[in-house]
Amino acid sequence: MNEMSERILEEAIERHASDIFIFPIINGYEVKIRTAMGLDKIQELSRHGGRELLNYFKFQAQMDISERRRPQVGAYQTEFKRKKIFLRFSSVGEFAGAESLVVRLIYGEKNNNYFLPEQFNLIKKLTNQRGLIVTSGPTGSGKTSTMYELAQVIGKNKVVMTIEDPVEVWNPDFLQTQVNLIAGITYPDLLKAALRHRPDILIIGEIRDQETAKISINAALSGHLVLATIHAKTALQTISRLEGLGITKDELSNCLTAVSYQRLLPIKDKNDVACLMDIGYGEMLNQAITNNDKRGNLHDWQNSLNQLVKRGKISEKTQQLFEEG
Repeated sequence: MNEMSERILEEAIERHASDIFIFPIINGYEVKIRTAMGLDKIQELSRHGGRELLNYFKFQAQMDISERRRPQVGAYQTEFKRKKIFLRFSSVGEFAGAESLVVRLIYGEKNNNYFLPEQFNLIKKLTNQRGLIVTSGPTGSGKTSTMYELAQVIGKNKVVMTIEDPVEVWNPDFLQTQVNLIAGITYPDLLKAALRHRPDILIIGEIRDQETAKISINAALSGHLVLATIHAKTALQTISRLEGLGITKDELSNCLTAVSYQRLLPIKDKNDVACLMDIGYGEMLNQAITNNDKRGNLHDWQNSLNQLVKRGKISEKTQQLFEEG
């Protein structure tokens, strides 16, 4: 079983997968990995083989092998080609009694490949204004990589602190903290503690509720550079999401430096992806805040897609799939 687990981990790491899924199916188990290209099944196991693999991973992660119904979490560290990889485990039993396991792989810092490097350079320039810069996009769109890359570039000789649930990228140069609900450590608790640590740059994994939004805004208003993510379908819809969490227009006008939306798109004729961004800042951002003017919502995004098709960077099919964000 050790050899099988090593093979699965090696393939996942070689392909820079973010997660390994070991899920029950009718006659056994299947193992899938999630990469930037999506989900990919890499192995199918018998019911007995699947349980053995689950138990092996749970034992390594110091989880209770005898407990198959209640949710459990665990973790351990491995090494691949002299690089440390952190593995985070989550197990839960399904209604019929079979157990499932998800393994999150946490790598050292990995920078995104950008279709339009000038977009990243623009965000980097905007960080000089400090305040709050919010990135939106679905899971797996490279948001955390973008935030970490920004902080790494501009954070030399500065205190960089992160608040995440869970930590997705390991960086020994940053003070990284993690939500732990079992221990009673919440986002708001860590945010309050972070402000007492006086970081120059604060990375917030996700603005997810009113209290987190308020503390993030206050941190930005007090002079910190705050990099955060939020769930929104376009760059300018980020404003509506923040307002929905109780943030006023005056607060947004005084602290919101930029909003961005990003996706990882497949590169034409290559088995790889690159990041495309849509950025709202300056007068466009001010108009969107003060006048509820969201007309620029998708205009720049769709222009960028057209440009990439003309340059042969993406296919017309990709353009159609992503034209609405």
